Amino acid sequence: MRRFLRQAIPLLLLSLLGLALFAWPLTGASLLAATGLASSQRATEAEQRVREDLTARLRAIGSDWGAPVFVRIYKQEHELELWARTGTGAYALLDTWPICTFSGGLGPKQREGDGQAPEGVYQVSRGQLNPYSSYHLSFDLGYPNAFDRAHRRTGGYLMVHGSCVSIGCYAMTDAGIEQIYSLLAAALANGQRSVQVHALPFRFNAGWERRHATSPWLEFWRDLATIDAAFERTHTPPAVTLRGDRYALANPAPP
Repeated sequence: MRRFLRQAIPLLLLSLLGLALFAWPLTGASLLAATGLASSQRATEAEQRVREDLTARLRAIGSDWGAPVFVRIYKQEHELELWARTGTGAYALLDTWPICTFSGGLGPKQREGDGQAPEGVYQVSRGQLNPYSSYHLSFDLGYPNAFDRAHRRTGGYLMVHGSCVSIGCYAMTDAGIEQIYSLLAAALANGQRSVQVHALPFRFNAGWERRHATSPWLEFWRDLATIDAAFERTHTPPAVTLRGDRYALANPAPP
C-alpha cells in the first residue's frame, strides 16, 4: 500500500498541474497565480523596463517601490489614475494614464454579452493578476462582486489589460499596462492584501446631477459620488460596504 501511494501521489500532482495548464487558456482564470506559481518572462521584462523610472517618481511623492496603491477609473474621461501611499499614510497621485478604449457606454455592466465595462468598487488580489494574458498583461477587476450579485448581474473576466482592444474591459496601451501592472504586482507582493479599484462613470464635478437627471443610474451614481468624495477628503481609500443592495461607506464621516 505504501509503495502504491509513493507512486500514485506524484502522478496525481502532475495530473492536477496538467489540468491547470490546460484550463488556463480556456477559462482565462488566474489558476497558476492562485497557486502561487504564476510568473512570466513578459511580466519580468516589463518590470525591468519600468522599475527604475517608477521608483524615482514614487520617491518624488514621498512613496517607494512596493508601497500600497489605489486605482480610480473614469469612463467618460478615458482616464486611469494610480495613487500610492506615502510616508504620512495618505495617498498621493502618481500618474494618470489614458484609457485606450472600452466598449459600451455610461452605466454599469448588467449581463454577460452586453458589452458594458463595469462600474463600481472592486478589489484586486494576487490571484487576479494574469502575467500570461493574451492582451499583453492584465488584472481581473473581480466582477461580479457582492453588489453585482445582489443585482443578479452576470458575466465575468472583466479586465484592465493591454493591446488597446476591448469587449467589456478597460484596455490600455502595452506601455501603460506594463507600468500599472508592475505597480500592482509590487504592492501585492509586498504585503498589500488587495488593491481597491473605483470604476466610475465620470468625474463628479459640479452640476453632474443636473446633467444626468434623467439617467436610470442617477441613484447608483450618487452612491459612487459619496464614496469618491470620501476619498477626496482623506486621500485614503475608504472602507465600503453594502446596505441592502446599495454601496455605502462603512465608516461615514459625521455630519
